[in-house]
Amino acid sequence: MDNIVIVLVRPEESRNVGAVCRAMANNAVHDLRIVGKREDFDDERVRVLAIHAAYIWENARFFDSVTEATADCTVSAGTTRRRGKRRKGKLFLPEEFAANAARVTDGAGKAAVVFGNERTGLTDGELLECSCGVTIPSSDEFASLNLSHAVQVVCYELFRAANTGLTGYTPITLSRLDQTVGVITESLGQMGFFHRVTDADMASFWRQLLSRASMSEGEAQYIEKTFHKAAGLFVGKGREAEG
Repeated sequence: MDNIVIVLVRPEESRNVGAVCRAMANNAVHDLRIVGKREDFDDERVRVLAIHAAYIWENARFFDSVTEATADCTVSAGTTRRRGKRRKGKLFLPEEFAANAARVTDGAGKAAVVFGNERTGLTDGELLECSCGVTIPSSDEFASLNLSHAVQVVCYELFRAANTGLTGYTPITLSRLDQTVGVITESLGQMGFFHRVTDADMASFWRQLLSRASMSEGEAQYIEKTFHKAAGLFVGKGREAEG
């Protein structure tokens, strides 16, 4: 992630710069470059929203143009929601650009993402200074994203592309699910549940239901323990009654 560069072009609001710093830090991106002058921004207002990411603002570098800010980069992507001949034609989605950037940064090259002014975005000329374009799909009801939100979306995709080992949870396979279904039907059988319905019908029902849930291994084990315990309690109560 040290080879990812965020470029802000003529941002107007100091607090937005601070919020961008925080979004960058959330995703382990640290290289902030700004087309503009440091004295144009209110240091205190930047720090209010940057919070613990103020170090990114402190280390930010300032340039006179997009070309200068991205001169040491292998690829530079200008962000835009508008399409057209002068707007790069084909625009990448954030995840598509992230996949390409991962190949660049793996080879020690730098990949820059360029964000325009909050009100007007990148001009046609500024976008032409970039090597490609990126767009974030959004509703026609309100298509324009807040600057820091746009940075967060793109940085997140870059972070995920660079950290492919990160997972939330892995859904179990159908063969593993069949083990859970087997425990359920066996437990129900021990409780005498199949007087009016066959165990095959019940197994089919549970398999279809649980496959749609995309359960994790932990969830499958919890269900198995629940049915095992229920069957054990039922059988135990039956023996007590017989005694």
